Amino acid sequence: MDRAKVAEVLNEIALLLRLKGESPFRIRAYENGARAIELLEEDLYTLVQENRLGQIKGIGKTLAQGIEELVTTGSLAYHEELKGEFPEALFDLFRVPGLGPKRVQTLYEKLGITSLGELEYACRENRLLILPGFGEKTQQNILRGIDHLKHYQSRFLYSEAHPIAEAIVREMLEQPGVIEVHAAGSLRRCKEIVGDIDILASSLWPVSLMDWFTSMDYVDTITGKGDTKSSVKLKNGMNADLRVVSPEQYPYALHHFTGSKEHNTAMRHIARSRGIKMNEYGLLRGEEETPISCRNEEEIFKFFGMDYIPPELREGGGEIQAAMEGNLPKLIEMEDIKGILHVHTTYSDGRASLREMVDEALRLGYHYIGISDHSQSAYYANGLTPEDIKRQHEEIDELNQLYNGRIRILKGIESDIQPDGSLDYPDEILASFDFVIASVHSGFSMDKETMTRRLLKAMDNPHTTILGHPTGRLLLSREGYPLDMEAVLEGAAKRGVAIEINANPYRLDLDWRWCRRARELAVLLAICPDAHDSEGLSHVSYGVNIARKGWLTADDIFTYPFPER
Repeated sequence: MDRAKVAEVLNEIALLLRLKGESPFRIRAYENGARAIELLEEDLYTLVQENRLGQIKGIGKTLAQGIEELVTTGSLAYHEELKGEFPEALFDLFRVPGLGPKRVQTLYEKLGITSLGELEYACRENRLLILPGFGEKTQQNILRGIDHLKHYQSRFLYSEAHPIAEAIVREMLEQPGVIEVHAAGSLRRCKEIVGDIDILASSLWPVSLMDWFTSMDYVDTITGKGDTKSSVKLKNGMNADLRVVSPEQYPYALHHFTGSKEHNTAMRHIARSRGIKMNEYGLLRGEEETPISCRNEEEIFKFFGMDYIPPELREGGGEIQAAMEGNLPKLIEMEDIKGILHVHTTYSDGRASLREMVDEALRLGYHYIGISDHSQSAYYANGLTPEDIKRQHEEIDELNQLYNGRIRILKGIESDIQPDGSLDYPDEILASFDFVIASVHSGFSMDKETMTRRLLKAMDNPHTTILGHPTGRLLLSREGYPLDMEAVLEGAAKRGVAIEINANPYRLDLDWRWCRRARELAVLLAICPDAHDSEGLSHVSYGVNIARKGWLTADDIFTYPFPER
């Protein structure tokens, strides 16, 4: 190990010791040792071989032994031991500009933040403002730093890719000679995480369209350019590809570049069984490869005797068989959502007042809105005391009179599920709410059996209406806690508790892969924005995407008035 690397390891040990709250003298010893190594004029390996490290100012006996271990073996057991005491993703926080050891220590100790994704989520929920040494400006600077780091990621949230793709499609449709344009791939299937943006177009002048695509304002660098396909890296770090085909080829190409590998493979298998060759350019019959004309995707599916398969379902999960049997569900639409639950205000950690959130819900055309600020155990989110609850309920009563039936404001709470499965507040306070969302916000390290028991007990509480973000995951940041989801869904069915599809784009939890099982068990799913400002109310659409991917209909969604338990 060379001198620079040794100094880096010593500095990291100092950081880890600071996070542990160790003695300042011990921390300074490693910092001084790192500086001494950086300033060495002699060859480090020679000093180790001649056993002369102890003669250098700032390097004591223990440090000298550690440096010798690093130089001769390439690692240091003490360093690895320290690293093992912390989540690996925690070290990514040090990559954010302005986050030194003291601030990382505060984030770790006060908010339990261990990854970039958790930090971004906390910033967007305004949680850093309660911490000493943090303010609005610091929070915004941290968000900018995270955005800069994400520029170099290879995977992105759907919510990051979709607006850019929509803008490109919208602008491309205005270009001369363009006939049709769609975003394809995982983005069109509404996957929660996407790798890049795939755009498919039909155009009379593909070369000029390629020139326009590679010179868009969104483009950072051109990585490939041809007559029918071009690739660029966008300024936000995402890669985008454009394919251009003829109008005749477009329906087949759109189907091909939308479906997952599993879906496309199954479709080609069905085609082969009928003597049809199927690819991105068309359907060809027999050895003569006679073209079969289809004007759109609907006609492709109809040719094979299938109902139209919505893009969200094209994952190879039985949708083809269901389409052939006429058993595809009528998927939920945004228009089916008449009201929203899980809304935070300035009473806890929201950034908009109660009335501002109600006004925005009314503007969006909703019939009801359920206010559900954090409960008192969520000190980090300014959880509501019993006095706060009384004051909020009085304001809700006044607003309900003021709006006079134009929108119904419901009294709710997002109650923390305690480690033992109990809820915040005694029963008499819980009974004062129209609904209770029970959520886990701490104690993620429980084993599978303990966490499952914890959630089941929370659902046993007669006041629990909805189990909130049931796995606790944060996309691209934190895996969900270990959980027997089958047991939780069966428990929800038995107890008459709804399961949340948390539409916050950083969560999208319940995962769509479990939605079908919930539907089979007759568990209602509550699509909730988990909104912390008026803009967050629009996140409902992300939840609808997940519900559609999960084969859900409007009848599968939990709505007001709530069914009896």
